[in-house]
Order: sequence, then C-alpha cells, then structure tokens
Amino acid sequence: MGNEDPNQREGDHSGSSGSEDLSVIKVSKRRWAVVLVFSCYSMCNAFQWIQYGSINNIFMNFYGVSAFAIEWLSMCYMLTYIPLLPLSWLLEKFGLRTIALTGSVLNCLGAWVKLGSLKPHLFPVTVLGQVICSVAQVFILGMPSRIASVWFGANEVSTACSIAVLGNQLGIGLGFLVPPVLIPNIDDQDKLAYHVSIMFYIIGGVATLLFILVIIVFKEKPKHPPSRVQSQNPALTSSHAFSTIVRLFKDLNFVLFFITYGLNAGALYALCTLLNHMVILHYPGEEVNAGRIGLTIIIAGILGTVITGIWLDKTKTYKETILVVYFMTLVGMVVYTFTLNLGHLWVVFITAGTMGFFMAGYIPLGFEFAVELTYPEPESVSAGLLNVSPQVFGIIFTISQDQIIDNYGAMPANIFLCVFLTLGVVLTAFIEADFQRLKVNGETPENKLQEEEEEEESHTSKAPSALSEEHF
Repeated sequence: MGNEDPNQREGDHSGSSGSEDLSVIKVSKRRWAVVLVFSCYSMCNAFQWIQYGSINNIFMNFYGVSAFAIEWLSMCYMLTYIPLLPLSWLLEKFGLRTIALTGSVLNCLGAWVKLGSLKPHLFPVTVLGQVICSVAQVFILGMPSRIASVWFGANEVSTACSIAVLGNQLGIGLGFLVPPVLIPNIDDQDKLAYHVSIMFYIIGGVATLLFILVIIVFKEKPKHPPSRVQSQNPALTSSHAFSTIVRLFKDLNFVLFFITYGLNAGALYALCTLLNHMVILHYPGEEVNAGRIGLTIIIAGILGTVITGIWLDKTKTYKETILVVYFMTLVGMVVYTFTLNLGHLWVVFITAGTMGFFMAGYIPLGFEFAVELTYPEPESVSAGLLNVSPQVFGIIFTISQDQIIDNYGAMPANIFLCVFLTLGVVLTAFIEADFQRLKVNGETPENKLQEEEEEEESHTSKAPSALSEEHF
C-alpha cells in the first residue's frame, strides 16, 4: 500500500471507490518510477544539448567549421523552443503519457540520425539530428512541475520537481564529462570519426532503452488524486491557453519573475555553452579539465537542487529562499569571474562549483515558485511560458559573450553576466508572494507554525495529566 497524504482520511468515508474517485486522497507507489524514468530521458536529452559544446575545438576541427557554428548546435535547443512553445501546451490536452512518449521518441530519433554524420562533410546531418533532439526538448521542459502535482502529495511536490529537474542537470554534467574522455584531440580524421561513433552509438542505445521504459512505466495519472489541489484540478485548470497567457502577463509578479528567471537560467545556458571556449583560452590543452569544471558546476547544482527541494517541502518559504539563492548566485558569479584567469585550475574548480550550487540549484526552485505564483493556472502553460525566457536570454547572452570574449577576453564577458544577475536580484526583491496553492493545501508557513504550536501545547497539557494519574 502506498504512503498516504496527511489529508487522505478526509474522503475515506465516501462510498465511491472507482478509478476516478476524487474523494480518496492517496499517493501511488508508481510515482517514484514515473519521476525517475522521466528524469533519465530528460538527462539523455540534456546530454545531447552540450555534447558538442564541451569539446567545441575538437568538433571544429572534425567538421571544418567555425566555433560559432558549433555553438549554434547548443543554441538551436534555445532557438527551437521559442516558436514551438505552443506544442508544450498539448500536455493539457493529451496528458502526461502521450507527451512523454512523444518527447522520448524524438530524443531517440535524433540520437540515431547523428550516426549518419560521421564524415567531415556531413555536418548538416548532425545539425538535423540536433534539431530533432531540440524539438524533443519542447515536450520535456514543461513536465517536471506537472508530474510533481499529478503524482505527488502536497508535502512532496518540491522534492519531486527537484528530482525531475535533476535529470536534466545530470545530463548536462555527463555532457561535460564523457565527450572529452571518449573523443581525444587528435588529427587523424578516421580515428576521430571512430571515437565520435562510439559516443553516438552509446547515446542511441540509451535513448532507445529509455523510450521502451517510458512505454512500460508511464501512466496518465494515478488511481486517486495525491493532494487536495489535484482532487480539485479538473475545475481549476479548464481555461484556454491563450486566455491564461493574457492573465499571466497582466500579473506584475509573474512578469517580474518571467524576467528574473530568464536572466538566471539564461546565464547558466551561456556559461555552459561557452565554458570550453573560456577555459581553453586561459588553460590551453585542458579540454578534459574544462569538461570536469562543467561537471563540477552541475554536480554542485544537483546538490543545491536536492537541498532547496527538501527545504521548501519543510518550510514553504518560497520568496525568502529564492531571493537568497539568487543573491548567492550573483556572489558566486563575481568570485568565479575574478578567479578564472589566476592560472590555478584548482581555484577555478572551487569557485565554479560554488557558483553552480546556487545558479543550477535555482532552476527547480524557480519551477515550483512559478506554479505557486500562478495557481490555479495550468502548470503546463505557466511552466512552458516560463521556459521561453531563459531560451531568449540564453541566445542573447551566448552571442554577446562570444563576441566579447573574441574582442576583449573572458573577464569582461563574465562581468557582462554579473550586471544582468544584479538586475535579477533587484527585480526578485519586488515580487510579492501570494501562494494560492499552499492555501488550498493548508501548507502555508503560518499554518505550519500554528500546527507546531498546537502540537507543543497538546504535549504540555498531557504531561500534568500523566503525572497526576501516576501520583494517584
């Protein structure tokens, strides 16, 4: 029997027990399998996003193209998402299973198409494979908050969302670590093609396995709603996507968060895309260590993701937490900026990891903050819309930083990001917190404090009674 939500008992006396019985609030054991499988195919898709950029100089030599052309293999993920955003709202119409199957099959197809690009003159084929994978991303990015709310109890949604996003971050980390290990920087084109093929075959095999697991594991929704919010969900999320967008952009708090989230996540996208370029500029021949620095950023971010998820589930202090994390992201970025060129790689590892803990850890926190901020609007619409912002800022930051690096160096390029992160901190401070989903679930910080006080009072009142009985 699955673990039960604290509010489960409220509906236990209802006579209905059908598969659509909304009176029983209970979580399903399958929920962990669903979120883990999603996390894995999201990881595979994220790996393919950064697998070229992490060894930018090697793929430049293999395909005989410019650094900017290789950078566009990463930026196409950002560019594709913007016009295809309406596809992410199909989640409301067709549900989790259909969208999960679509995303995983496109991810699998793109991986196998790349195997047709193992000759230097076949760069357009690898572009095609990457574009297919970028379309798959449209069906992936909006899923974490939806999976968390559909499958998990009120006291688990932040942790579940963090696990779902964690896969994406882990994929980026592996995308930094694995390509430099599998593909050495050699001049022999045939040997280089052989090493590239090994990586492409591994990714194709993994993507295929994950597609099969999605078919087996993913269900549309659990038998019973896992929380009060989900039991009321049909009545709360029936509005049309366009009218939802209009309402959201009339909400000043959402507009401010739309901008601040994009500035933070867009800065992370730009840093990941250009990391190899920046590190090689100061530490020539250190492709492997450049990948390890990227891995350090992401692993630290995963740790930040887990900690913030657990913290939010316990405290529900969204506004305070997101402001602190954003400010520490800025501090980490400033320190990283002024230590990158010191000539000591171990210092770069430490400062990059510190920055990553907050910058990458901010992303799942942002998802949950947006859902709380926009409830009862559909999660697929708010999350999908929110993801447009980092794609736009990611492209702007990547192109701008690339030009600044070529003309002025890495430090001015990173100072450029620091300026925009400072703006993000200031705007975040002006966001007013009014979290309707917490109120529906009775999970506001004030309620938690009141429950703790009542529990302490009950323990206090029981103590004299027990003592007097014993004395008597």
